[in-house]
Amino acid sequence: MGRSQVVPRGRDPRFGPEADDAGCTILHVDMDAFFASVAIRAQPSLRGKPVVVGGIGPRGVVSSASYEARRFGVRSAMPMMRARALCPQAIILPVDGPAIAAASEAVMAIFRDVTPLVEPLSSDEAFLDVAGAQRLLGRPAVIAQQIRDRMLAEQELTCSVGVAPTKFVAKLGSTRAKPDGMVVVPAGLVLDFLHPLPVDALWGVGERAAETLRRLGLTTVGELARAPLGMLRGALGEAAAAHLHELAWGRDPRHVTPEQVEKSIGAEMTFDTDVADRVLLRRSLLALSDKVGARLRASGQVGRTVAIKVRLADFRTVNRSRTVPTSTDVAREIFEISWSLFEALGATDHIRLVGVRVEGLTAAATTSRQLSLGEPERGWREAEAATDAIAARFGRASVGPASLLGRTDLRRTENHPERTVVPLSEPPTPS
Repeated sequence: MGRSQVVPRGRDPRFGPEADDAGCTILHVDMDAFFASVAIRAQPSLRGKPVVVGGIGPRGVVSSASYEARRFGVRSAMPMMRARALCPQAIILPVDGPAIAAASEAVMAIFRDVTPLVEPLSSDEAFLDVAGAQRLLGRPAVIAQQIRDRMLAEQELTCSVGVAPTKFVAKLGSTRAKPDGMVVVPAGLVLDFLHPLPVDALWGVGERAAETLRRLGLTTVGELARAPLGMLRGALGEAAAAHLHELAWGRDPRHVTPEQVEKSIGAEMTFDTDVADRVLLRRSLLALSDKVGARLRASGQVGRTVAIKVRLADFRTVNRSRTVPTSTDVAREIFEISWSLFEALGATDHIRLVGVRVEGLTAAATTSRQLSLGEPERGWREAEAATDAIAARFGRASVGPASLLGRTDLRRTENHPERTVVPLSEPPTPS
C-alpha cells in the first residue's frame, strides 16, 4: 500500500493553516494527481470525469488517476487492466511526456522563486526550506498559501502542502492535506500528529516490516515509539530499529539539499505481448539506447557503465552490465554494448520487458575522451548532436535511427523515462 493510502485524510483544526508555524520552516509540496491534472488542463472538457493516465496497452500501468477515478479504487502503479475493471467508464490517456516535462519545469520554477533551497523528489514534488524567505514573504504557512495560489493562477494546477519542523513530518503533512489542502504541524504537536498514525506510515516500514511489528503488538507509531529498543533490534535489525525509533519520536535531522547527483539515466519498455523475435528485440534496444543517449546529452552527462534489464515471460528478471574505459553519451555506442550484453545472455525464452541504463555519470564538460585507434575525429557523436538540434525544433519523433523509421511493429507500453537521483531522502509520493 502506498504511503498516501496509509496516512488518514481529513481536516483537524489543530493542524490547519492558522496553527502555530513558528520553527516550521520545511515545506513539502506535492502536486495533486499530476499527470492526470496536466492532461485535464489540456482538455478542459474532461474536468469532473474519471481520467486515468498511464500505459494504454494490456500490460500498461496506471501513472496517475483523477480523484473522480480514485473513488472507484483506481490507484497509481495499479495494472491498467485492473483500473479498467474497477472503473469501466474511465477515460484512459497515454502519458504526454513533453507536457509533463514542461509542467514540471514550471512547477519547480515557482518553488525556486520562493527559495533556492529546493530539493525535488520527482517531477511533481519537492522539499523547500523557507527559513530565509520569511522576512520577505512572511511566515511559513503564508508562503505555503502563496505557492498554492500561484500554482492555481499560473498553471491551473492544485497542490497540497505540509508545513513542519522536519522533512519527514512535512511529507506526512502534505499527504494528509490531499487533495488541494495544507497541513501545518506545530513543533509542539509533532507527537500528537505522529503517534496515532498506523505504523506503516513511517518510511522504511513496508508490508513485511509492518507484519513483523503487528506480530509484536505494535500497530501505531506511538506504540512503536514506546517499545523497547532492544525488542525492535531483535525484530528488525540494528539500523532499521534505530531509524524507525528516531522517526517515531519525530526526530529527523536531515536538511533540504538542493544539490543532486544523477546516478544513472535509463529507459525501459514492456511489450504488449511476450516477444521472442530477435529483430524486434534488437530494434527495441536500439530505440531505448537512442532515448538514453538523448537524455544524457540533454543533461550534459556521460557514463562509463552500460546496463540492460531483461524480464522474461515468467517474471524472472536478469540484469547485466559492462564498464568501458571511456565515458559516452553516444546512443550508437550504448546500443552496441547493450546488444552485446543481450546476445551474451543467450535468452531463448519469450521476453516481457527490456531496459537500457547508463551509470557512473560524470559531467561531459569535465570528462576527457580519448579517440580509439582508427576512430575518425567526427562521427556518431556529431551526428547525434545534429539530431538533437532537429528534435529540439521539430520534436523527437521527427528524427531517429533509420531502422526505426516507419516501424509499426514495436508494439509496447513505454514506461516512464527513468532518472535515478541521489540522495533521494524519501520516495516519490503517489500524487
